[in-house]
Amino acid sequence: MWPLLGIVVVVAGFALRLNGILVVAAAALVTGLAAGLDLATVIAAFGKAFNENRYVSVAFLVLPVIGALERAGLQERARQLIASLKVATAGRILMLYLLIRQVSAAVGLLSLGGHATMVRPLIAPMAEAAAESRNSALPTQMRERIRAHAAGVDNIGAFFGEDIFVAIGSILLMRGFLEQNGVLVEPLSLSLWAIPTAIAAFAIHAARLFLLERTLRGTEKSR
Repeated sequence: MWPLLGIVVVVAGFALRLNGILVVAAAALVTGLAAGLDLATVIAAFGKAFNENRYVSVAFLVLPVIGALERAGLQERARQLIASLKVATAGRILMLYLLIRQVSAAVGLLSLGGHATMVRPLIAPMAEAAAESRNSALPTQMRERIRAHAAGVDNIGAFFGEDIFVAIGSILLMRGFLEQNGVLVEPLSLSLWAIPTAIAAFAIHAARLFLLERTLRGTEKSR
């Protein structure tokens, strides 16, 4: 039962709002030591896991690059570009990104977008700039709403677009689950039936973006 102390460490760490990575690492260390492993063996297990799953850590290498680009004025350049385009609106920008995100995910290019690499440094500032070009004093609540929609289009586009790609983990997971319950289905069939769902998701969220655009226009008229 001593290895279960790792669970106690996780619960206590998150309850105290400590750094998540440090909490998980400490829990793994406690679990290994409580199981009778020596410190060198536990550290070796950490290194082996990191080496076998190093592609997961690539995302952490992207974050400093994005931070350096933002410090160099990436967001400001994006805002200036959109402010110079009279036809650009927040709803249109978000709808275009939703389409690009969904289509790219459908062909397996999931890494093309993302909150850290696209939404925060580019999409959200561009949508805000488009709204500010028509509302000189954009309310804070509306600004946060635009940012939330920017994050939402990335999630929805990736979630419903990736199921169209036949060689994705979610397709294989669904196929395995159905097979365990006696339902035999080819991955290609699952991908094809994901297309109507993706189209419906795009239409529904496009309607939400249209309502966002109407709200922004109402804010503009009220001023």
